[in-house]
Amino acid sequence: MDLTFKTEKGIFNYRVCAVIMHGDRLLAMKNNITPYYFLPGGRVALHETADGAIKRELKEELGINAKIVRPLWFAQTFFIEDECKEKFHELCVYYLVDVSETDLINREKFIGLETKNNERFEWLSVPSLKEQYLYPLFIKERINDLPESFEMLAEYEY
Repeated sequence: MDLTFKTEKGIFNYRVCAVIMHGDRLLAMKNNITPYYFLPGGRVALHETADGAIKRELKEELGINAKIVRPLWFAQTFFIEDECKEKFHELCVYYLVDVSETDLINREKFIGLETKNNERFEWLSVPSLKEQYLYPLFIKERINDLPESFEMLAEYEY
């Protein structure tokens, strides 16, 4: 059971995301539900650790055994989703992940393993992120200065 639920005041999500960098590129994805890019990852299941969830999600989406470098951010993000127009309260742990021992760095644009929503992955140029349709918004600013220690963020994107 994923840790997400809907109320009359909005949707709550507990997620994990991978920050996967190679040089000046960031791995992002989109699907047939959303027109914007977002980072690989997904919802945490009940009784699952965040570390376990990111490893599971990257295995399911990309077929890789994730090597977590360190957690970067615990983000509390409040936003209205562009497509469904629902208010969200999302908690997300962002991990820096090393994929140097996989073949991901040799792929440019590719289809993920989960085909339900036609997930497509692409390496985005970090210098061009400000022009990209990418969520969450704070990634565009903070990707150039990754924290050395775990940070807690509160982001209001209404």
